[in-house]
Amino acid sequence: MADAGILGVRSWRVKRGITLEAIAAATKLSLRQLNAIEAGDFKRLPGGIYNTNYLKQYARAIGFAETELLSFYEDSMAVPAQRVQEAPRSHGRLLGPLFQN
Repeated sequence: MADAGILGVRSWRVKRGITLEAIAAATKLSLRQLNAIEAGDFKRLPGGIYNTNYLKQYARAIGFAETELLSFYEDSMAVPAQRVQEAPRSHGRLLGPLFQN
């Protein structure tokens, strides 16, 4: 689905006659960041809360549903849960005194 320019946001934008330059001017996002969003290449964005903020700004600028775009982002960035290995019990004895009065 990302190959289609995430849910078709690029075609959505183009149909409305909105240029990337206009979005960049209004949001202060770079053309590189906007192209990354439209390509679904979120690894080219800075990460963390910046990504969700950038996606919200982009969605607002083109009149696209923020929740739909954020949902796609979250699904595409989801990492399968890995098994957390239990720490050996001996560590608990070593760390115990650090948390006592």
